[in-house]
Amino acid sequence: MKQILATFILGLLALSYANSQNQKIGIIEHLDEYLPEDIHVIDINGDTVLLSSVIQNKPTVLNFVYYRCPGICTPLMDGITEVVNLSDMQLSQDYQIVTISFDYTENHELALKKRNNYSMIVEKEGMEKGWLFFTADSSNVAHLTKATGFSYKKTGNDFIHTAGLILISPDGKITRYLNGTYFLPFEFKLAVIEASKGIPGPTVNRILQFCYSYDPAGQAYVLNITKVAGILIIVIAGLVLLVLTIKPKKTVKT
Repeated sequence: MKQILATFILGLLALSYANSQNQKIGIIEHLDEYLPEDIHVIDINGDTVLLSSVIQNKPTVLNFVYYRCPGICTPLMDGITEVVNLSDMQLSQDYQIVTISFDYTENHELALKKRNNYSMIVEKEGMEKGWLFFTADSSNVAHLTKATGFSYKKTGNDFIHTAGLILISPDGKITRYLNGTYFLPFEFKLAVIEASKGIPGPTVNRILQFCYSYDPAGQAYVLNITKVAGILIIVIAGLVLLVLTIKPKKTVKT
């Protein structure tokens, strides 16, 4: 009986692990790794440039969106705008922001339009030189999103994806991930300072990001019951298996 129960528990563990591995939407952190030096992006003028040449001068706040996005991209961009306006750092001098569309069908004209829209609500000086908007072809998009751990899924004409910022040092090292659409000015400044020094930092809200998933219909993060229940099953199953393993056998008196 114990062997059957143990086999069943191990099966649950394997199933939960397989489900976690099949998760294709989210961000897998690649802290302390370097961006590929051969990534090409297209600027708002339609010119192709090396991404490595863009980020080599100062710490960079990288984020992925697609410019036609009807959902989470707008709250993300608004969150960036808010923290830029609240920060005591100077955009384009202390740091820069690089926004790249992961929809390779979008062109530089859409990027220019989006830049112009946000230039009207960013209150800090240095917007045009400090917040750069790009597009890229399918090969470069795939290469860059894989290198940064950003995963998404196409559904019809739109995409399901998460939101967040990726901090990059001047030499191309990934130093921090800030998940979500709202960013505290102090945390944002600390992440930029760490990036400027090439110091990788842990993501404080990684657990929250795991437990919550983005609902494209409601345009908000909601508790992922499946993930939470899966974790509880694993914990309970592990405890039961531990008890079965260490529980002493009763001796029969003769």
